[in-house]
Amino acid sequence: MEVKNIKDFTNGWFIGDFEPSLFKNPFFEVAHQHHKKGKVGDEHFHKLTTEVTYIVSGSMIINDKKLKRDVHLSAGHMFTFFPNEISDVVFLEDSDLIVVRWPSIPSDKYMVD
Repeated sequence: MEVKNIKDFTNGWFIGDFEPSLFKNPFFEVAHQHHKKGKVGDEHFHKLTTEVTYIVSGSMIINDKKLKRDVHLSAGHMFTFFPNEISDVVFLEDSDLIVVRWPSIPSDKYMVD
């Protein structure tokens, strides 16, 4: 048996094709992330990967650029960012997320100017 703590990993990412990793693989990545109320996420997108997020607790607003509106999501909601969709989020409460991204390409993150 091996015991780890989420604090042993980078930004909550604990499975994927990176180090440190609990299970190193090129197929997918998994993270448990905690964001404080008021945090504004880094506006970014992925060219090759798809990212699914499950909101375990808390709430957030996503600026949906395609629909040109804000979407309010809270605990129990799930959402998907497909390649080239921009992640633009603000956390309304302390929030816990489970994030799954595939394939595992750690370098596939592009900041929006």
